[in-house]
Amino acid sequence: MSALDHVDLELLAALSADPRATVVALAERLGLSRNTVQARMARLERAGVFLSYERAISSASLGFPIEAFISVIVRQADLPRIAVELARVPEVVQAHGLSGQVDLLVRVACRDTQHLFDTDARILAIEGVERTETSLVMGEVIAHRVTPLMELARRE
Repeated sequence: MSALDHVDLELLAALSADPRATVVALAERLGLSRNTVQARMARLERAGVFLSYERAISSASLGFPIEAFISVIVRQADLPRIAVELARVPEVVQAHGLSGQVDLLVRVACRDTQHLFDTDARILAIEGVERTETSLVMGEVIAHRVTPLMELARRE
């Protein structure tokens, strides 16, 4: 996708402020026609700008209050298969490939520390996983956000 223009950024800012806003409400707020808003949202969606329409649900509310990040070191040749196997572990809620000493950073949600221990052991048992190191989440300091990036993009 080409760079986002001013109208795209305004539309994204409005959606960020009110993710449940209707197309009509967005059109009124931005002073655009409904068709223009629909067309831009369709183009943004095709371009992969929207990551998910899934509502964020608290893992704690589902009975998994313990969150941790597991740093995983793997044999590089096995990385694609390991990623597939990690996706089969229900406690894995997110994983990122990294550069540097650690190959993967895996976020997990568990019922208690024993469950975390068992989950880490299951990850370590995946063929090609050489080592793990677990860090318990004590609290979220900054939630996922893009609003400051949108403001920066609008200034540039």
